[in-house]
Amino acid sequence: MYFERFYDPDLAQASYLLGCQRRGEALVIDPVRDVGIYTRAAAAQGLSVTHVTETHIHADYLSGSRQLAAATGAQLLLSAEGGPEWAYAFPHTGLRGGDVFRVGNLRVDVLHTPGHTPESVSFLLTDSARGEQPVMLFTGDFVFVGDVGRPDLLDEAAGGVDTRFAAARQLFASLRDVILTLPDFVQVWPGHGAGSACGKALGAVPSTTVGYERAVGWWAPLVTAGDDAAFTAHLLSGQPDAPLYYARIKAQNRAGPALLGGLSPLPELDTATVRARVAAGARVIDTRPRAEHHAGAPAGSVNLPDGPTVETWAGWLLDPARAYVLLAPAGRAEALRRRLWMVGIDAVVGFTASADGLDPAPATVIPPGELPEDALLLDVRTATEYAAGHLPGARHVHAGRLVGQLGTLPRGRDLLVYCQGGARSAAAASVLRAEGFRVSELDGGYDAWVRAGAAGPPA
Repeated sequence: MYFERFYDPDLAQASYLLGCQRRGEALVIDPVRDVGIYTRAAAAQGLSVTHVTETHIHADYLSGSRQLAAATGAQLLLSAEGGPEWAYAFPHTGLRGGDVFRVGNLRVDVLHTPGHTPESVSFLLTDSARGEQPVMLFTGDFVFVGDVGRPDLLDEAAGGVDTRFAAARQLFASLRDVILTLPDFVQVWPGHGAGSACGKALGAVPSTTVGYERAVGWWAPLVTAGDDAAFTAHLLSGQPDAPLYYARIKAQNRAGPALLGGLSPLPELDTATVRARVAAGARVIDTRPRAEHHAGAPAGSVNLPDGPTVETWAGWLLDPARAYVLLAPAGRAEALRRRLWMVGIDAVVGFTASADGLDPAPATVIPPGELPEDALLLDVRTATEYAAGHLPGARHVHAGRLVGQLGTLPRGRDLLVYCQGGARSAAAASVLRAEGFRVSELDGGYDAWVRAGAAGPPA
């Protein structure tokens, strides 16, 4: 058996390639849209991708299952659980709990594991060439290392109303009836690691075992004792903010993400073309460091520095219906374009390596000891950070929900945006500037304000 894990550290997302080398067949679980990573890896092992599947309808990234099946001719196997509301709306073969399919000598048992979402399934793998005992469980967002999937995401990001309570009970039952019935030695390979908003306390190591989670998981004694009330209370407390774009991604994944076909290299645009694109409504994605953006931000630009948070912030702050031009070095433009695919930002029309000649719109940065008296203070941190302490009178709007709140912000009043250290607020403020708001940023964020001695107890 061949096994390879692919991991995107920005969205803390894992996908998997499993292969039967004797038969030359391979399965990919939870692929991303840049499907060449799987076909190249499979070819290097003498394998062909013959089966593609996913654990559930994802909310944090656009699935590559449809793209990979189209590129390879592989069977596309997707959950048929959860009822009509959660049925995939494009051609595929449905899977239900209790189904079995084979990839060469690999046996894959389908387990219905609702709770995080109604249609969630997990895949129990047996390498039949070595024996009849299961070896791996691919859990998606059902069970993580050190935690379990959040059941409130449909309420927070998909328009549900109090679905979290029934979902928590379903998750409790899935843990009791699936995880606690498996042998301790079965390896658990989840769909996310530390940093994902799909849970609140995910571990940083890539995998765990059923036995280890049974022994140390916070949920295990509660499930064993049948205490679903205590389980639900603990599970629903302290979940991270769910970004607004999750609802869009989930709808797109159910309907079928657009296929990326026949892409040519990203063209480099001259200054006149970039200016014309911006005048027609395009945004410039300025991938330079924050200080460079502050010193010479082009008009109509959003600052998403090239680094570990490009995908996350793009999902938070960019409108997928708008055209974009990357401000990035030639050697980075194509890689950044592919990272934006993760969250459905497909309309990148070209790149420019320099801001020279573009209309400037420099940022205004305010020292922490000089807060303007008449500005609306806008805190774009998480709810947990805000509750722990914030500037007096500040309004809280998590950066991941900002674009949905633009209509509630005053256009005739100065806005002062801040986060913990200044990075998130720089990105958020750049969106507000591009949208025509009068906005400044708090230099160094809340941390700098506290160091300046201005902080008292939580406001």
